[in-house]
Amino acid sequence: MGQINFSRYTDLPSLIHILKNQQLTLLNPMTWDDKNDSSFVTLYREKCKLKSVLALCFTRASETYHHWRIFAPTSSGVRITFDAQLLQSSISGVPGLQIKEVEYVKIDDIRSTPVDRHRLPFLKRYPYSQESEVRLLWESREEERASFELQINLQAIKRITLSPWLHPALFKSVKAMLNSIDG
Repeated sequence: MGQINFSRYTDLPSLIHILKNQQLTLLNPMTWDDKNDSSFVTLYREKCKLKSVLALCFTRASETYHHWRIFAPTSSGVRITFDAQLLQSSISGVPGLQIKEVEYVKIDDIRSTPVDRHRLPFLKRYPYSQESEVRLLWESREEERASFELQINLQAIKRITLSPWLHPALFKSVKAMLNSIDG
């Protein structure tokens, strides 16, 4: 079996933060556009009596127009490809942290069968299964936080792809700026 990669579609400010600080930032899922996704996470937080549940999403899928248009839709969009094994080893041992593939379910199945509460933050509606999502989740019973900074080994980053909408005249200077970041 070949090497497994996780990709994160985001924007240049987030990429610069990752490279400069060698950290990923997990945020409150309530800030997500898709309230169906955040509702499962909110239900999990309530059922487990947690003060914080923060997340960051990746995909195992190959590059698609859908991913670019939905998750990195402007000329400042980027795709960061991580070696899954290196990423997982650089974050192992962090209390309250877990990374799992999302399970895609049909609404009728959710309604007809009880769901183990620990599956909730990793559930998503079946029509989105082409996203092949992986979620990085941090939770705490004691701390109420809006973000969680997670130190990572930058060697886990295998490739950075700039937006297909970035004008060619800007490409070289953006690439040079990214290459100038120590890290």
